[in-house]
Amino acid sequence: MHVVAGLRNSNRRRAMKLVVWYEKLVIERPKLTLTLLGLLLLIFAAFIPRFELDVSADSLVLENDADLEYYRSIRARYGSDDSLILTYTPNAELFSKDELARLRNMRDRLRGIDHVESVVTILDVPLLESPPISLSEFSESAPMLEQPTTDPALAKRELRQSPLYRNHLMSPDGKTCALQIVLQRDETYLNLRKQRDRLRERKLTGALTESEKAQLPRIEGEFERYSQKVTEKEAELINAVRATMDEYRPYAQMHLGGVPMIVSDMMSFIRHDLVLFGFAVLAILALMLVIVFGKLHWVLLPLLTAAATGIVTTGFLGMVGWPVTVVSSNFLALVLIFSLSLTIHLIVRYREQHLLEPEALQSRLVSITVRSKAMPCLFNALTTMVAFGSLVVSDIRPVIDFGWIMFFAVGASMLLSFTLFPATLMFVQPGQPQQGRDIMGSITAFFARLVEQHSGKLLLIAALLATLGTLGMSRLTVENRFIDYFHSSTEIFQGMKLIDEKLGGTTPLDVIIDAPEENPFEAGWEDEFEDDEEGGFANRSYWFNTRMQDDIASIHNFIDALPETGKVLSLHTAMTMLDTLKGDEVVDNLFLSVLYKRMPPEVMSQMITPYLSADGQQLRIAVRVYESDVGLNRKELLEKIRNHLTDQRAENGEQVHLSGMVVLYNNLLQSLFRSQIQTLGFVFMVILITFALLFRSFKVATIAIIPNIIPVVLVLGLLGGLGIPLDIMTITIAAITVGIAVDDTIHYVYRYHEEWQKDGDYHAAVFRAHNSIGRAMYYTSITITIGFIAMVLSDFVPTIYFGLFTAFAMMTALLTNITVLPILLRNFKPYGNQPAVSATDPQH
Repeated sequence: MHVVAGLRNSNRRRAMKLVVWYEKLVIERPKLTLTLLGLLLLIFAAFIPRFELDVSADSLVLENDADLEYYRSIRARYGSDDSLILTYTPNAELFSKDELARLRNMRDRLRGIDHVESVVTILDVPLLESPPISLSEFSESAPMLEQPTTDPALAKRELRQSPLYRNHLMSPDGKTCALQIVLQRDETYLNLRKQRDRLRERKLTGALTESEKAQLPRIEGEFERYSQKVTEKEAELINAVRATMDEYRPYAQMHLGGVPMIVSDMMSFIRHDLVLFGFAVLAILALMLVIVFGKLHWVLLPLLTAAATGIVTTGFLGMVGWPVTVVSSNFLALVLIFSLSLTIHLIVRYREQHLLEPEALQSRLVSITVRSKAMPCLFNALTTMVAFGSLVVSDIRPVIDFGWIMFFAVGASMLLSFTLFPATLMFVQPGQPQQGRDIMGSITAFFARLVEQHSGKLLLIAALLATLGTLGMSRLTVENRFIDYFHSSTEIFQGMKLIDEKLGGTTPLDVIIDAPEENPFEAGWEDEFEDDEEGGFANRSYWFNTRMQDDIASIHNFIDALPETGKVLSLHTAMTMLDTLKGDEVVDNLFLSVLYKRMPPEVMSQMITPYLSADGQQLRIAVRVYESDVGLNRKELLEKIRNHLTDQRAENGEQVHLSGMVVLYNNLLQSLFRSQIQTLGFVFMVILITFALLFRSFKVATIAIIPNIIPVVLVLGLLGGLGIPLDIMTITIAAITVGIAVDDTIHYVYRYHEEWQKDGDYHAAVFRAHNSIGRAMYYTSITITIGFIAMVLSDFVPTIYFGLFTAFAMMTALLTNITVLPILLRNFKPYGNQPAVSATDPQH
């Protein structure tokens, strides 16, 4: 016991020395403090120009996803799907001479844009039935739409009905066509990414050598810098494409789609949100401060502290090279909100002390304010940092980065709130304490009476709401449509919807089937050709032969019949088209081999190469999924395809691979559920431990955690009940809710304990706590709520949901902390029946 008491006394002496040192610097020498802080702000401000945004596809996939590496290998083999789709619906007849000439001119203009590799249109694809041609004619040249020998009427029918072009380059009604703009591959970018990924993989396995350890940060830095240049080039390219489109808009309706366009537009959304939320939140918070506190200095000082925190955080991101993604695009608004919540607690406590000591010197008022609020605010910051830090257990890079960004930002808010704010306040004269009718006092008294008179009913309501929330949580899903992330007025939404409706789907999915390691047919096949150069390919290829055509057709037709799939292209598509060339010839391996050898390069690149590996041992079926399908469930779709191929067709599971953005995005969505459970479990465990250390009582910690569980259950239950799926933004709501809600809990329990120590009267302590700390809780919660509601101004729908549901969670947390928490503290009497120490004890 003596040892424990000695340790406590030693810790108390260290704490007092720290307090004395702090007051000598901040309160007694505020000019020096402000000078040092000014230099610190200048240092961080110098790095703001290095601040970067990142909305690349790499930022929206799982860390270390094995499917990502396979996806990249498939793209390297069959060509990138990183292209733009321009839909063209002319006001006049598409196949008229004037419109075809206009389409040709626009195509040529687009081909002339820097970094465009090719542009494929209905003018550039081979036609086999306009009029019908023979195999010998086909092998000599590939007829196209604008050639004199082409029949326009037959060409129009073929393009509308062809299994290759229908819903691909031409809508079934013949009114809309597509221009596929293929971008040049950037080999430098690909090589840097490959080097970075290889070193990261070796780091995970612990196989990095000393030289590679030094090489990794350099390669990562080079890749990040070059990636930024690539993004800027793509933005310039897309602007050039749109400028070209604008010249032809008087003649046609056009929409642009494709991953590069989505990335570019989302970059604009992020920039818009950063600026909008920064100014909007500042304006709203300033208005709230004017309404609540009235005096100019109570408006300017908190805003100054919040702005300084924003500068430090933004500069820090530029300093360490952390780019802001879609998930973290609201970081600036959150920084301002958290900083204001801390300073509001200080203002309320200062005004309370000023009313008690109207003649006190400013130094005394500031000293008492920071001393009384230091511990609860410190633990507030720590628990909020823990809540955000918990996001790093996610496998999703943007969520991980968001966690680290806010971890730093909350720490910066705490530091500046207890240095910049009190030091600046020292130059403000106390004046006369504000008095008059206190509306907020009436509200806090009302809730105190509610707790006193209807505690049983309040607990019953809380239990019912928690039950309903739990039921709603059981309906939570992560399945959502990417198209729903955007307003219907945005080009992203309109382009995706039109491509879905007219051109066979939006999101790419690849079904890859490898040949068995041992070819089961090879031993039974006889060489049909003496010349291996002419006939050997059909013998060597597992797929390109007469034996497998029916199997390929069966797989193709099964996938094509699924309601979620739009355009399906495969070797079966090419063989269906080329079937018209055989005439009276027998289709055998000889015919196929001759056809393969004599096929013109431009036809080969359209019909064969994208769907068959060069050695003939791997089959690719290119599928596009209807992103706008209300019944789309990616997980079920992928399982349905895989099960069919591995069970009904008896394909070896190792032979079948599903790839593409559908797979990568599904992996991301499924990880959301796992990370949500991990995040919440980790957060509540750490906060319970923190509460136990702070309040020195596991009983108090258990009581204090309950009001923080209810808002989380309610907000997640509301999401599930309304059928709103979790996404990369809403996944963070639960952690943020806990992180902010515990602030009110800590302040209330801390003040409640102080009030109870005065006379040991639990009932009186409730009224006094409501009338004191209750005011600050109301002010901060209302301010935070309105700040989050400002996010409805975003063009990004997940940000809107994030703002609305976080605002709902904040108000719910306020209500539980001023109703459920005091009822539990009063009924369970965690401190005993009499105060253990005097209220005048220095440590309190």
